[in-house]
Amino acid sequence: MGHGASRLRRIVREVAKFGAVGGAGVLVNLAVFNLVRHTTDLQVVRASVIATVVAIVFNYVGFRYFTYRDRDKSRRTREMTLFLLFSAIGLVIENGVLYAATYGFGWNTPLQNNVFKFLGIGIATLFRFWSYRSWVFRALPARETPAPPAPVLRNEQAVPPKAKQQVP
Repeated sequence: MGHGASRLRRIVREVAKFGAVGGAGVLVNLAVFNLVRHTTDLQVVRASVIATVVAIVFNYVGFRYFTYRDRDKSRRTREMTLFLLFSAIGLVIENGVLYAATYGFGWNTPLQNNVFKFLGIGIATLFRFWSYRSWVFRALPARETPAPPAPVLRNEQAVPPKAKQQVP
């Protein structure tokens, strides 16, 4: 099996782990969203932002300790800062979709709220996957393997450099 197949397996495994954590995060997000919507008088997008923040915290723990547990942990402050930055951008994408549907198009029934909340999560997830794997949970550098020695020609002999001959 070649290097390409091995790399493909690693990416498939990473996508599966990201999907498992992300899927659980979607459930947390939607559950908190609907709980806040039904127990408070908050506007739909505000309830959604609260749910997104709860899901971001849930996802960070899942990504750091499950999906990307083998990644570089040496710069935790940098990791957390980038995670929060990209999560905030994802929050804007996710809730921007819900905002546009609710206030731009007037789609504001509970079913419509959940459909556009879910659609926003899906679009933001594509951005988050790319940004988290590229910038936040960076892969450890590959271990350097020593290069094999250069092939030696069978009849080649080490010849000391010739001393310069003086031309009279």
